[in-house]
Amino acid sequence: MDYRIISIGALSVHELWDTQGQARTPHATTTLVRSEGRVILVDPALPGQVVTARLAERCGLGPDDITDVFLTCFRPAHRWGVTAFDKARWLIGETEREAVGQNLVERFQQEEDEQTREVIQQEIAVLKRFEPAPDKIAPRVDLFPVPGFTPGCCGLLLSDTNATTLIAGDAVATAEHLEQGRVLRGAYDIEQAQQSFMEVVEIADVIVPGHDNIVLNPTRRRF
Repeated sequence: MDYRIISIGALSVHELWDTQGQARTPHATTTLVRSEGRVILVDPALPGQVVTARLAERCGLGPDDITDVFLTCFRPAHRWGVTAFDKARWLIGETEREAVGQNLVERFQQEEDEQTREVIQQEIAVLKRFEPAPDKIAPRVDLFPVPGFTPGCCGLLLSDTNATTLIAGDAVATAEHLEQGRVLRGAYDIEQAQQSFMEVVEIADVIVPGHDNIVLNPTRRRF
């Protein structure tokens, strides 16, 4: 099993920076995980043409080489480029799928504007393409629920002989959030998000934040 960062994400505005600057389009960190024949792309967050170019630059692979796409959550910033991987199996946490689906259906039923209804229908069609992720995505690649920022946010736990890596999604947004023990603002359930943050810190030697580069867990002994 091995993994590498394909693209480092960014928040629209970094809430913990002294100088935040102008708002930008947010995008999540995209990670590639390979394990015994499975090639898993986590959070293809850049537009399709861009993320496929990054994939070629970083590991020499094309869209057809990807066997699975996994979303840590269904927020648009985590899936801008997902349609570029139409031959892959699309996976998302079951709780996230159900919660998002229920919300989209309710919005569609209540919405009167036809253009907005069409947009919601498109979102529903994308969500239907996703299957509930199994507990084990591949050998040494396990689902790790980290709910709170969204109802069913899930990370991936990568188990190696020397270290445990957790692709944390928005449970740990950036290196600054990790250092300051902070969860990302706007959480669906702040208490649950704080609990998930603590669980990530307790279990992982290495953390892939939702919108930043890989960081070593500062609470664990260096290795």
